[in-house]
Amino acid sequence: MSYSALVFNGKFVYGFSEVHEQALISCDAIHHERRILLKQEIGRMVLFFTDQPSLLAPNIQMVFSALALAQCEVIWFFQHVGIASSKSKVARMVPVDIDPNDPTIGFLLDGMDHLCCLVRKYIAVLKDFTSFNAAIRGYALSYLSSCAGRIRFLLGTPGMVALDLDATLKTLFQQIINHLENIPKPQGENISAITCDLSGFRKDWLSILMIVTSARSSINIRHLEKATVSTGKEGLLSEGNAAYNWSRCVDELESQLSKHGSLRKLYFYHQHLTAVFRNTMFGPEGRPQHCCAWLGVASSFPECASPIVPEEVTKIGRDAVLYVESLIESIMGGLEGLINILDSEGGFGALEMQLLPEQAAFYLNNASRVSIPSAKSPKGAVAYPLPGHESYPENNNSIKMLEAAMQRLTNLCSVLNDMEPICVLNHVFVLREVSTDMFQVGYLYPANLLGKLDDGSTEYMRECILGNFRRRLLSVLKTDNDLQRPSILESLIRRHMNIIHLAEQHISMDLTQGIREVLLLETFSGPVSSLHLFDRPAEQHTGSATEVVCNWYIENIVKDMSGAGILFTPMHKCFKSTRPVGGYFAESVTDLGELQAFVRIFGGYGVDRLDTMMKEHTAALLNCIDTSLRSNRELLEAVAGSMHSGDRIEREACLKQIVDLDTIIGFCIEAGQALAFDKLLAEAAGAVLEEGAPLIYSLLAGVVKHIPEEIPEKREIRRMRGVANGVALAGDHDSEWVRSILEEVGGANDGSWSLLPYLFATFMTSNIWNTTGFNVDTGGFNNNIHCLARCINAVIAGSEYVRLAREHHQRQLLSNGHVGNADSLDPDMRVSAEASIKSAMQLFIKFSAGIVLDSLHESNRSHLVAKLVFLDQLCDISPYLPRSSLEAHVPYAILRSIYSQYYANSPLMPMALLSASPRHSPAVSLAHASPIMRQPRGDSTPQYSANDSGYFKGSSSHSQEQLYDAESANLRGVENKHRNVRRSGPLDYSSSRKVKYEGSSSGGTGPSPLPRFAVSRSGPISYK
Repeated sequence: MSYSALVFNGKFVYGFSEVHEQALISCDAIHHERRILLKQEIGRMVLFFTDQPSLLAPNIQMVFSALALAQCEVIWFFQHVGIASSKSKVARMVPVDIDPNDPTIGFLLDGMDHLCCLVRKYIAVLKDFTSFNAAIRGYALSYLSSCAGRIRFLLGTPGMVALDLDATLKTLFQQIINHLENIPKPQGENISAITCDLSGFRKDWLSILMIVTSARSSINIRHLEKATVSTGKEGLLSEGNAAYNWSRCVDELESQLSKHGSLRKLYFYHQHLTAVFRNTMFGPEGRPQHCCAWLGVASSFPECASPIVPEEVTKIGRDAVLYVESLIESIMGGLEGLINILDSEGGFGALEMQLLPEQAAFYLNNASRVSIPSAKSPKGAVAYPLPGHESYPENNNSIKMLEAAMQRLTNLCSVLNDMEPICVLNHVFVLREVSTDMFQVGYLYPANLLGKLDDGSTEYMRECILGNFRRRLLSVLKTDNDLQRPSILESLIRRHMNIIHLAEQHISMDLTQGIREVLLLETFSGPVSSLHLFDRPAEQHTGSATEVVCNWYIENIVKDMSGAGILFTPMHKCFKSTRPVGGYFAESVTDLGELQAFVRIFGGYGVDRLDTMMKEHTAALLNCIDTSLRSNRELLEAVAGSMHSGDRIEREACLKQIVDLDTIIGFCIEAGQALAFDKLLAEAAGAVLEEGAPLIYSLLAGVVKHIPEEIPEKREIRRMRGVANGVALAGDHDSEWVRSILEEVGGANDGSWSLLPYLFATFMTSNIWNTTGFNVDTGGFNNNIHCLARCINAVIAGSEYVRLAREHHQRQLLSNGHVGNADSLDPDMRVSAEASIKSAMQLFIKFSAGIVLDSLHESNRSHLVAKLVFLDQLCDISPYLPRSSLEAHVPYAILRSIYSQYYANSPLMPMALLSASPRHSPAVSLAHASPIMRQPRGDSTPQYSANDSGYFKGSSSHSQEQLYDAESANLRGVENKHRNVRRSGPLDYSSSRKVKYEGSSSGGTGPSPLPRFAVSRSGPISYK
């Protein structure tokens, strides 16, 4: 090769390389413009032919052309997306810059899918044909019939005669005319019955084209065109080609549709398909309705397999199934994402934002100042936007985002609901259908079985929506700090349910039933002890949500394991804390409103689970009391004997030998906290039952009033009483609750339990009283000692009921040799039990008051006030003691003096009794039956502690001793003075107080306050 030839070839190769590189750079832009054009045109064609289907048949060739061009563009896109080319000389990679986020691909796939559906709709391939279904075939037959005359006319024109065709061409043209003239004529409804094979016609026409395009033929294609174009009509070639194309619409219409509308070649790029789908489906220009087309592509993947290679069929089929599952996973993820966007604080949460009272007050103050031009904006006002800021134009983006998310969610649900089943080999994917056998009443199933159908297919939408609801429920149970408030949790669940109900309107399935099943699955903790008779299975699934919430309440409220200073406040009926428990103070999660929200969320199963956990905890505490009674039995018997004999020295000696007294007191206080919390839970459950099922509540309330008062009780009566006690309809909740615990664990089965009043009386010698102070704001003490009163009352009453029932049972065994039947029940046993309980309680009051007064001396009176108020509260809360029981041992004037100091000025602010000096202690003379009050010396202005106006703050250990020095004065004058100002303490002089046990005798020799005390048993409550 010469040098000039080498130079020429080098320039040619270099020029070809430059052209190739330029083509690579510009190809994406060119094809992108084509895709945009096809997107617009195919979209118009779908709308047009959907509205005018009768025009589809005359324009079927245009539809096939559009499908062919769209198919070419889609395949080109996936052939080049992410692919790189190289230069031949330097082997340098030149990337093809194709955007995988191009949304036009989804539009093309969706448009092709719609066009193919329209064509299939009017192809006569069904058994029951109609004239409309055979429109395309009928139009093609009519066109071919008319085409025969036009071709015969063109063959007889002067131009064709002058060409002097050879015998072969003449024969072929004659056969073409014969084929067309022999086509059956379409006759309305009989089009479906016409059968004809036009493959011979197409074969002859192709033979003519091969001859006239051959260089050896004397008649070429240009001669035929010029010979017939002078007629002013279509030339012979145009007519023949048109007839060839229309003939395929008669007997090869399905194959043409499969050829131009199939995308089976995309199997080789299915990984790119998945990536592009994820990038475009839920993008700014993505459309939910495109997902059907993306999924439908997989149906043609198995066509790429060769039937003679079984391994290839298996591999391609598996890849097609994995592709569909991957896309469905992405679609379901997008569905979850749309639901979660609407469920976020920036979604519907922004529309449901509620203000706390202090925030509302700040808003009002800020708005009033801003309205005054001269007023300066308050500091920090920028953190609180003014009301109505959502309607400002600059804040419209959030509303637009909500509208777009709602529109996409409803569109996606509608599309998935209307989507046809996707068949890939022997796999059928249905995104909406539900198997009716799975959801029978009372059927519980684990979450991983949600959506699995009996026929082997998978119901994805239900699994997606309900699975997301379950995950959302478990995620909102706790915040970053700790447990979510039940009221907030309830609002979040309701918000999510509203979004699901919005989607349910566009889906042919019952999602409401599914939500109930998920909630039941997460709250079910076994049979309710007082309602269900069946035993709990050994491996019964327990709702994780219920476990999380109940464990939190037990550990942080009842046990106070975090050391937050949990205190029960009887006046407010809630628990309070000195510091936050997690993210909230205790009152934010324990008041009746929050507990009612807990009941509405978790229902009876949640209430029963929490009640069971508290019973288990209380049973352990009662076992500690039993252990203490057994270990100190001899000492307690000695204490009881010394108390009855009046031997003070022996009593004190025995009391000092009792070990771990403060520990037992702590256990009893903790048990009292559990009693208080369970009472609040029962009241909340009763309120929810009355609101949701008032007829059942009223029926239960009426039945409880007529339950026979018998000991021992029948099993059915015990169950009924337990149900009533669970909704706060029983008379004495605490004693019934403790009684049920002792019956379950077999407690109080030892004779040492008869010493229970003496054990409780020894609590008066504990050092815990030295740091105990009464708080008027809460109606309790600073160390929860008032819960000890609930425990004492409940344990004594419950143990007496259990003891008498057991004794009755033993007598029946000894007398009859078997357990007595229902006729042997003694109705007087209930009266005997109440008398026994009353006797034990009075015994406790008597000896406790004696220990308190005997331990009093001039140098130490700090414990007196707390102990007397404690005993007075016990008489108030116990239904077995009249309020006047304490007066037989402690003059009422002492209590009246104590309470009048607390409530002297303001019922909302506790009096600070600061000093422990006798000069500033209650002027109580124990040498006389009635106290001697002295006038204050110097400044008589009372001292108060500042109201914290926030969370609970207990009184200090010295806050009970602020008293003025007492001058000698007549008690009657002091009483008259206090009667005039109506400051006689926390006594409500009304006829609404309890009068179950009337009458008491005063042990004092002075003026007795008994007439007023007998009708005033309200306890330390503030005046109105």
